[in-house]
Amino acid sequence: MSGMRSLLDRRRFAAWLALGAAMPLLAAHAAAPFPDKDRTIRIVLGLAAGGASDSQARFVANKLGEVLQTPVIVENRPGASFILATEEVIRAAPDGYTFMYAPSSVVAQNPQTLAQVRYDPFKDLTPISLGARGPLVLTVHASVPARTVQELVAYIKANPGKMSYASFGTGTSSHIYGEAFARQAGLDVVHVPYKGGADAAKDFLAGRVQYYFDAAPNAIQNTATGKVRMLAVAAPKRSPMLPDVPTMGEQGVSGVDMPSWLGFYGPARMPAPVVEKLHAALAQVLAMPATRDFFRQGAYEAESSSPAELAALTRATYEQWGDIIRKLGLVKQQQ
Repeated sequence: MSGMRSLLDRRRFAAWLALGAAMPLLAAHAAAPFPDKDRTIRIVLGLAAGGASDSQARFVANKLGEVLQTPVIVENRPGASFILATEEVIRAAPDGYTFMYAPSSVVAQNPQTLAQVRYDPFKDLTPISLGARGPLVLTVHASVPARTVQELVAYIKANPGKMSYASFGTGTSSHIYGEAFARQAGLDVVHVPYKGGADAAKDFLAGRVQYYFDAAPNAIQNTATGKVRMLAVAAPKRSPMLPDVPTMGEQGVSGVDMPSWLGFYGPARMPAPVVEKLHAALAQVLAMPATRDFFRQGAYEAESSSPAELAALTRATYEQWGDIIRKLGLVKQQQ
C-alpha cells in the first residue's frame, strides 16, 4: 500500500510541476494585448460593395486602423438579407477580430420576418457601439409622373398590378415600409427584393422597378443622376440634411415613420476589455470631424453609443418593429 501511495504522490508532484511550467504561458495568453498588431480585424458587411453602408464601413475601417494601429478591412458577404454575414460573425471567435456593421433590420426585423433566421439577436451577438442614424427615403423613378406621395398613390391605383417596388432584402426595413405603404394606401403592387442597395439601384435606375424606400445616401446619389426623385422621408420628422423633403406623415400616410440606424456587433461572449477597447476606438473615429462630414454627405449622422445603450436601443427597436409587423399581419417568410 505504501508503494502505491508513493507512486501516486510522485504522479501528483509531476502534474503540479507541469502545471507550474504551463502557468506563465497560460497567463501570457490570457493577458495578450488587444489588438495584436500582426492580426487583421474584419468588419463583415452583409451587403454588396458599392452601396452607402459599404462606403461608411470602409471609411470607418480606414480610420479605425489608424487609431488601433492594426489592419482593419471590410469583408462583403451579401445575400439572404444579411443572414449569411450575421451567421459568420456569430460563428467567429469572440476575440474582437471579427464584428459587423449592420442596419437595425438585422436585429429588429429579420428575426421576426424571416423563417430561416436561426439566431437570437439578444443571445448570439455582443453590442459594441451605435454607428449612424439616418432616414429611409421614398424615391420614385423619373418615368413615373408623380412629385408627391399623393400623386404616386393615384398613379399606382390607375395602374393596378403593373407597378413594383424594390427593397434591399425580404424582411428589411425597406420591405416592411413598402408593405406598410401599400396596406395604408390600398395599393396593388409587386415587391422585388435585392441583395443590397447597389444591386437594387441598377434595376431602379433602369426603370425596371418604379419606386423604392432607399437609404438616404443612396437616394441622394441616385437623385443626382436625374433618373429618380425623392418624394418623402420615412421618419417622424424631416431630416436636417434634407430639409425640403417632407415626411410620409406630412403627406397623409401614417405608420411609415421609424428612424433607421446602423450599429457594430460582435459574436456573443466577447471579453469586456476587448469590447471596451473597440467601443472606445469606434467612439473616437465616429467623433472625428472628417467622419461626421463624410456621413452627412449621405444625410446620415455618425453617432457612437456605449454597448449598454446599443443593447437598449436594439431591444426598443425590436419591440417597435414587432408591433408594426403584427399590425400588418405579416408572417415569417422563406427567402
